[in-house]
Amino acid sequence: MKRLFAVIALLLLPPVAYAGELDYKTLSLPELTQMAEAGDAEAQYGLGAMYATGRGVPQDYRQAADLFRKAAEQGLAKAQYDLGFMYAAGQGVPQDFRQAEHWYRKAAEQGYLMAQVNLGSMYERGQGVSQDYQQAMNWYRKAAEQGFATAQHNLGVMYATGQGVPQDNQQAIDWYRKAAEQGHAPAQSNLGFMYAMGQGVPQDYRQAMNWYRKAADQGELKAQVNVGSMYERGLGVPKDYQEAVNWWRKAAEQGLADAQYNLAVMYDEGRGVTQNFRQALNWYQKAAEQGHAGAQHNLGVVYALGRAVPQDFREALNWFQKAAEQGHADSQYSIGGMYSNGLGVPQDFRQAVSWYQKAAEQGHASAQNNLGIMYLNGQGVPKDIVLAYALYSLAATGEGKSSAARNRDIIAKDMTPAQIEEGRAIASQWQVGQPLPTTTGRADSR
Repeated sequence: MKRLFAVIALLLLPPVAYAGELDYKTLSLPELTQMAEAGDAEAQYGLGAMYATGRGVPQDYRQAADLFRKAAEQGLAKAQYDLGFMYAAGQGVPQDFRQAEHWYRKAAEQGYLMAQVNLGSMYERGQGVSQDYQQAMNWYRKAAEQGFATAQHNLGVMYATGQGVPQDNQQAIDWYRKAAEQGHAPAQSNLGFMYAMGQGVPQDYRQAMNWYRKAADQGELKAQVNVGSMYERGLGVPKDYQEAVNWWRKAAEQGLADAQYNLAVMYDEGRGVTQNFRQALNWYQKAAEQGHAGAQHNLGVVYALGRAVPQDFREALNWFQKAAEQGHADSQYSIGGMYSNGLGVPQDFRQAVSWYQKAAEQGHASAQNNLGIMYLNGQGVPKDIVLAYALYSLAATGEGKSSAARNRDIIAKDMTPAQIEEGRAIASQWQVGQPLPTTTGRADSR
C-alpha cells in the first residue's frame, strides 16, 4: 500500500464573501427602514446586509439584493461589491457572472479591496470575462499593495505558478510571507510548502513545520495533512506515527480525501494505531468515493485480497478501473494482471497487453517486466524477442530489477549480437511518458 506525503497547496482562494458591515446599528428596524425608503444609501445597505445575513429579520436574499442595488446605483462601493457577490453566487438573483463582474468593477475602481480581489478572481477563472492572468495579477496587486492578505496570497500563487507573470519563487515567498504574517492560513500553508520543497528559500523542514502548524492550528485542512506527513516522515520534528494519525484524522473527519487516504494506510499497516482492516476499508471507501485514485487502487487491493470483505475480483476490477482511468499506473498494472490471469474477467491477453503498456509507459517496472514476458511468449502480441529484451532492460532499472535483469540475461543467450544491440538502443532512447514501440519485427532468435 502506498501513502501520500506532502500535499501541494498552491491554490487560489475563492471569492471573498459579503463585506457584512452593518451601519446604523443603534437604529431600530422601523427607523432604518424609513431611512432606506427615503433613499439613504447607507441605510439601504445596512438593511440589505440584515436581510442577507438574517440578523434581526428573516433571511431574504431577494430583499437584500434589491436593497444593495438601490445603494449600489447611488455609488456606494460596499453595496456594489455585495451586489456583485450575490450575482456571482446566485443569491436573490439568477447567477450571472457578467453582472457580477460589472458590479465588482465599479467597487474595485473606487479602491474597494475585496472587490479588487474578486474581480481578479473572475479574470483568473474566466468568469464573466475572458480569462486573463495579467488582468488578474493587476487587480490582485492593487489590493495586495494595500496590505490585503487574501490578495497577497493569490499574488504569491500567481508568481509560484507563473500565471500572468514569469514564474518567480522568490516573489511568491515574499507575498506569501506578507499574508502569512497577518495570520492568513492558506498563505502560511503555502509558505510552509515552499520551505519544505526548498523553492525560493533554502530547504528548511523546521520552518516548513512552523508555518504548516500555524495554518493547521487555524483549521487549514491541507496544512493538517502536511503536519501529519512531517510527523510520519520525521521531517523538522521527531518521527511520531501517533501524531501523524492525529493530524490526518482531524482533516479526514472534515472530509479531505488525502487525509482519509493517509489515515486508511496507517490502519492498513498498523502504524500509529492498532492494525484494523475494517477501519482501513472505511477510510479508503470515503476517499475513493471522492475520486482519490490512490484510495481507489488500495480499495481494489482490499477486494482482491479479501481483507475485511469477501474476496471479490469483479469489485476489485471496478475500483482499479476508476483509478486507472485517472492514469494510476499501479491500477493499470493490476488490471493487466487480472486480464492475464482471468481474475474477475475472462482471460484476455490483448487486454492484458494494453493495460501493461499504459503502466509501462509511465515507467512502471513490473508492468515493463510483464509486458516483456508477453512479447517473449507472443501472448496478445506477435512474438518479439528484441522488444522483450528492451522491456526487461527498462524494468531492470526500477523496482524488482533483479528478476527483470535475470529475465534479460536469460533471453540474451538466445539472441544475436545485433538483436541485443537493437534492444539496448530501444531501452536507452526511450523516456518515461513516450509511447513504447509495439513491434520490431524481430521474432527470430539465433
